[in-house]
Amino acid sequence: MDLFQTLIFAIIQGVTELFPISSVAHGVLTPYVFQWNLDPEFLKEHFLPYVVMLHLGTAFALLIFFRHEWIGIIRSLFRGGERGGRRLLALILVATVPAGLIGVVFEKPLRHIFSNVTSAAVFLILNGLFLHFGEKLRNRGTKEIHHLTYGQAIVVGLFQSLALIPGFSRSGASMVAGFWMGLKHEAAARFSMLLATPIILGASVLEIPKLVRSGVYGLLQTSLIGGILAGVFAYVSVWILMRWFKKHEIDAMRPFAFYCWAVGGVILFTRLL
Repeated sequence: MDLFQTLIFAIIQGVTELFPISSVAHGVLTPYVFQWNLDPEFLKEHFLPYVVMLHLGTAFALLIFFRHEWIGIIRSLFRGGERGGRRLLALILVATVPAGLIGVVFEKPLRHIFSNVTSAAVFLILNGLFLHFGEKLRNRGTKEIHHLTYGQAIVVGLFQSLALIPGFSRSGASMVAGFWMGLKHEAAARFSMLLATPIILGASVLEIPKLVRSGVYGLLQTSLIGGILAGVFAYVSVWILMRWFKKHEIDAMRPFAFYCWAVGGVILFTRLL
């Protein structure tokens, strides 16, 4: 991908990674919409490490935005009396394990089977249905993150695994699961964002060395630029998202569901022409 394509892709990835509208689906749909004829060798060997580099920018944005939580967690590891930070870390780790294990086993076959334009559009529409009706099928949340049990954290983590199918959103699935566990909207969004950081960092450890060893001229530099830009837009996105969920305890998912239906429907219509 050239620099211009990277800039567009980074902006889209930075926004869609955190908004509940599936960054993976947008990764599939963006080249189709802009009619990019990408090198098959690049797609096969280097596209995943390239995307992970963009996501690494998102992880740094999340670390900066939620720095108080992460600083509190680190301090709690060295101070015996601060149990709140250690429990939050335990909840994050417990919720991360299911998605990590399922991802290692099923990520490649699921992405291979479903990572085409038509299926991404279909699952994007299904994601919209999940967001809309998933939010409806719950009582008004009253819990904060520290009220979660470890079993409830595991449920949230399991729902994250839906994002292995291009079209379903990791943040959307984990937030809806958080609603079902009784979390307030803002607390569900915050927990979802905290869960994203170790998942992205773990993927980075596995994939970015491949990018460094790729030997493709300029690919690492272009990816770094894309990662920085994705991080900037991710920071703005999470700021907007947290304010939105703090103010809207009812029907907060509605605009994202409408967006998924609209984009998925338009893409399917173009495929039928």
